[in-house]
Amino acid sequence: MSSKIKKYFLGQALLRTKIDEYLAQNFYEAGYSGVSLIKTGLGTRIHIYAERPALIIGKRGITVRELQKTFSLIFGLENPQITVSPPENPELNARIQAFRVARLIERGFHFRRVAFATLRRIMANGALGVEITISGKLVAERARFEKYREGKVYKAGHVVEELVDKAIAYARLPKGIIGIEVIIAKPGTPPDYIRVKETKEVEAIVSKIREEIKAKGIPIAEIGEIEETLESEEEGLEIEGFEEEEEGGSQA
Repeated sequence: MSSKIKKYFLGQALLRTKIDEYLAQNFYEAGYSGVSLIKTGLGTRIHIYAERPALIIGKRGITVRELQKTFSLIFGLENPQITVSPPENPELNARIQAFRVARLIERGFHFRRVAFATLRRIMANGALGVEITISGKLVAERARFEKYREGKVYKAGHVVEELVDKAIAYARLPKGIIGIEVIIAKPGTPPDYIRVKETKEVEAIVSKIREEIKAKGIPIAEIGEIEETLESEEEGLEIEGFEEEEEGGSQA
């Protein structure tokens, strides 16, 4: 990859980060979730995801038109076309949940009550695990943090890139800033997942193996003899172990 292409992609990533920060600061109340930029032959298509799209669109589209001017004049985008829609599952979006917790704390709700309510709501929507950390001057002048966790939360490994969503928000209070971190392990199949097969599934597998053995021409009787031999050997080992335990007990 040439240096020009690298600079181009770095520039696009930096531009997207700047737009993302601008939208997060200005549409905090709308439950802003994220943005995607797609360059087309007619200009730049901007797709904004938010919990409440109406607050971004504005009355008769006034806010969207102002955003178009901002993207064109400040960020240098050519003919920006804006689309606003809610995300697929807001309850499993870490950014939306972090902003929601911050807004409720700013409105005067107790941080523990908000944290537990958010925890239950996220788990009820099928999350594998949730962790909410609230830090700052919570009940006294000295700053501290409280962590609330339920389920399984992954923090290392490849599974973090696939299943984990993480976000940070800030609640601005008269006594100081409260930090909120939300980590959500989304529904999926992690690598450490183990499921015990049911009896019907085991019987189907055994019958399939027997059919394969018959197809190869191995007599079933021989298999039965092998099973009997293995069982007798296991019984002999159990008897020997029992006799050793008795001898050790008599010597004591």
